[in-house]
Amino acid sequence: MGLILSKNIVNLICNSSNSPVFSKKNGGDFIPMQIENMVSLVSRTGRQFQRYEKGCRQVVGCIPYRYRKTDEELEVLVISSQKGKGMLFPKGGWEMDESIEEAAKRETFEEAGVTGHLETRLGSWRYTSKTQGTVHEGYMFPLLVQQQLELWPEKSSRKREWVTVSEAREACQNWWMKEALEKLVCRQPQPKGEEGEATCT
Repeated sequence: MGLILSKNIVNLICNSSNSPVFSKKNGGDFIPMQIENMVSLVSRTGRQFQRYEKGCRQVVGCIPYRYRKTDEELEVLVISSQKGKGMLFPKGGWEMDESIEEAAKRETFEEAGVTGHLETRLGSWRYTSKTQGTVHEGYMFPLLVQQQLELWPEKSSRKREWVTVSEAREACQNWWMKEALEKLVCRQPQPKGEEGEATCT
């Protein structure tokens, strides 16, 4: 979801934890000072600044992931939908003043409150929006999470949860995001038989 947030601020948040714009509380994780000091955020209305290709809205998102410390099992971060039931991965409109990579990191920060290392694109999918009935083109990236923030722009309107791949397959409501998840699973070095439902080509 687009928010009125300076692209430069978002880039600082996403790209560096050593910058003076970050503070560290009680020996814990780095927290962006901009986020701590924000009084309010105003959601953008309308889509006049979003990209369309031949009438098809361009949507960008991420699958945030990490390896569980206890057994190094792959976990992914899912968030609740604002417009319905079920869980999904963070995604939103690609703005005209940003690269596709910047859009992916911004949407993930705004909706899920995590930042990290953006990896090579998983692919693109054309799908019909359930709420609008229009065709969208969605691009998905993997994001290896390095920071999980306690405050983020859409904290009040979304829940987030770390789940296993199997749990994500059940919870995710979008078929194209499930296909992106399978592509992510296929990239991971795993012992034979682990996460065996994925069909890798």
